[in-house]
Amino acid sequence: MDERYIASIDLGSSKTAVSVAEIDGSNIQIVYYREIPSRGVRHSVVFNPKQAAACVKEALGAAEEELKIKILQLVVGLPRFSVQQQSACASIERSDKNSSITQEEVDFLKNEAADTYPLDDRERDFIYGIVPQSFSADDYIMASESDIVGMVSETLDGNFKVFIGKKRSCANVDMVMNLAGKAIAGKYFIPEVTGKAVLTSEERENGVALIEIGGGVTSVTIYHKNILCHYSSIPFGGKTITSDIRLECGTSERLSENIKLAYGVCMPEKLLTLRDKIIQIENKEDGSCKQLTVKYLSEVITCRMKEILEACFYKIQESGYADRLRSGIVLTGGGAMIPNLAAYAKELSGYNVRAGYPLHKFSCSGCPEVCEPSAAASIGMILAAKENELLNCLSDKIVLQEHKTEEEESAQSENPADASRPIVPHPAEDSPQQSEETSAAAESEADNTALNGDAEPIPEHLIPPEEFGEETKKKKERTKKKPRVTWTTSGIGKFLNKVSHGMEGVIDGLYNDMEQ
Repeated sequence: MDERYIASIDLGSSKTAVSVAEIDGSNIQIVYYREIPSRGVRHSVVFNPKQAAACVKEALGAAEEELKIKILQLVVGLPRFSVQQQSACASIERSDKNSSITQEEVDFLKNEAADTYPLDDRERDFIYGIVPQSFSADDYIMASESDIVGMVSETLDGNFKVFIGKKRSCANVDMVMNLAGKAIAGKYFIPEVTGKAVLTSEERENGVALIEIGGGVTSVTIYHKNILCHYSSIPFGGKTITSDIRLECGTSERLSENIKLAYGVCMPEKLLTLRDKIIQIENKEDGSCKQLTVKYLSEVITCRMKEILEACFYKIQESGYADRLRSGIVLTGGGAMIPNLAAYAKELSGYNVRAGYPLHKFSCSGCPEVCEPSAAASIGMILAAKENELLNCLSDKIVLQEHKTEEEESAQSENPADASRPIVPHPAEDSPQQSEETSAAAESEADNTALNGDAEPIPEHLIPPEEFGEETKKKKERTKKKPRVTWTTSGIGKFLNKVSHGMEGVIDGLYNDMEQ
């Protein structure tokens, strides 16, 4: 198999990370990973596209210069904060009610549910991802996907968790890539891909809470029975700790970050000889000198981490899965690298807690940083994008799309982010997302080459139907026979919606207390 390359960029609140992987069949070789301080991003959301684009250009320029390559497109992550979680049910009427349910019908329900979910405000919101929770058939409820296939039923119902984000946040990511002159090959819901990069299959099956402590956002993702069951986030992270050090010690932001990385630890009572160590900070401008003990620094960090962890534990209790986490808690992200943090979280919660490093699903040389928890999101995007066997971020070849029906084109125009949802449909079925100018030029060139070689392009309305082949005809026939998907909030969906909305006041009160 020909080698190909996948490049990803993690637009974090404190860092912008670029990673490049060489894919050869099932083998993944990380050939480049670097982090630089982020600009124009707050709480994982791009608020200043121009600043963020300058940062992206700098990071990609360094990668291209070192590897002697030209990166044309990248996979990116969607913001982790301000994501709503909704529960809903969808169903279809089966045409052959006396036959067994097939895997094709289950896949059809999942894909159609992702395409037809009724958003309340399509002008502002769009779907980041949609995850099937369970399926029902006549008298059978809460069945897994493997169990539902083969049952006989008149209808097929599915329960879904829908994750809804702001359209403006996604549009700002598009603008950043446009300003940087790069195309978007795919967008991924970071909590989902990070979970697969950090958690083992046993942990996801038995129940686990993944707490990702980023620069501006800390998120809680719960897996049970190998399904993403719950997601929530709070607007606090590693930058909050840095800000505390800056205010308490009277140092600059950059110096406070360096002090945190070099000497920051949790649980000052666990320190032995290090607790009496004194950090001396000299000011070259006025010649003054400040002294800071490691013990006091640890007390500052521990107080803030206690607030962050307790907020995460509250989210776990709110989810209803607190008693099902047989595998405990996994801490990942840059904030998880603070020494003694796992032991402190275990002391506060009573769960088994471990640090979440990327699993050994790849090899790397020359970039050891890629094996740290801070690189979990980047590795997750690489692993997810690898499933698309046609994706090559260093190639200008654009994969030809199947001829779409008018209904599909209309649906995509209403919600342009649907085509890049990383959860359903599968990333392997997604088409590369590109900027408007790059996409138009590349698709035109690819279409011309595929149909006519080096000849002039033939207008589509002049091409005989035979040119499209039998596969397109079959697809049109299938489109005519599509069953209608019906959404409802009754049953499980209605109950879970009540639970979700009933705690909004409590969460707002918690945020206010923490901010004060």
